[in-house]
Amino acid sequence: MQPTVRDHALVDGLRAGQAAVEEGLLRATKSDVPFITEAARELTRTAGRRLRPLLVLLAARFGDPGAPGVVPAAVVVELTHLATHYHDDVRDEAAVRRDAPRPDADWDNDANWDNTVAVLTGDFLFARASHILADLGPRAVRIQAQAFRRQVTGQILETTGPREGHDPVEHHLDVLASRTGSLTAVSGRLGALASGADPSVADALARYGERLGVAGHLANEVATPTARRPTLPTLPALLLARAADPADRELYELLTGPAERAGQAEAVARLRAHPVLDLAREETARQADAARAALSALPDCPARDALESLCETVVAPTDTGRPRRSCG
Repeated sequence: MQPTVRDHALVDGLRAGQAAVEEGLLRATKSDVPFITEAARELTRTAGRRLRPLLVLLAARFGDPGAPGVVPAAVVVELTHLATHYHDDVRDEAAVRRDAPRPDADWDNDANWDNTVAVLTGDFLFARASHILADLGPRAVRIQAQAFRRQVTGQILETTGPREGHDPVEHHLDVLASRTGSLTAVSGRLGALASGADPSVADALARYGERLGVAGHLANEVATPTARRPTLPTLPALLLARAADPADRELYELLTGPAERAGQAEAVARLRAHPVLDLAREETARQADAARAALSALPDCPARDALESLCETVVAPTDTGRPRRSCG
């Protein structure tokens, strides 16, 4: 997922910034213990595009993009994102996630790749992120801590499910805002803070990032309606659950049941052709529109144009048949 950038100076600046971020990630994942270094870098190599560092770099364009804290801020948000991959994959007990090997799966036939190592590797990345973050000042630390609190809260809400009387769809959107949107929001806010941009710019970029993160995650759910995490339903499945048609509710039960349950493959095929996906796409578009609306408070410039193009890219359909990489 990359924005459309037509300004040559911005393209060059982003390329230089992204190269510096990659160097920073290599330094941050280095340890005196070779196994830790290799473990920490395994997911780094398979992480695909770096959306959150890109948001930091674009946010910094509303201040001084060459400020010394910009690249470290981008490294921090990516390390945090990678750390959550390790913890989430262990917690969700998924064999595959976003085309990358599960951290606690059989990695190079090494028996040490178990849940404990995966969790500790995530902790190592969190520790490295905190170390870098400390040099950015107490305000940056506070922003990151608030985002981490929201992420944990979102994980708890996702696990416990909606309270009695609360719409499961609204609950799901709240969970995504906390779990996924909070870190993309921090990316915009930290980029603005590190560059010395106006606080109002930082607020707008945080609102933008949160909605973009939710839209990206929903786009992934719509593109791959295969009940990859059966105990944690996706938006299309939840829309089925509140439908009046008993056949739709029966389809929901099949999709959210055990993966080996008879008839689930047929259920997935039924969902792929079901009109409920159009409703999920509409919600995805609404989230992307909300992200775009947040940019109206920003000055017109090439960086804003690039951010606006991401709102279109995030909801673009995919015909690959493979899971798209979401913002989560």
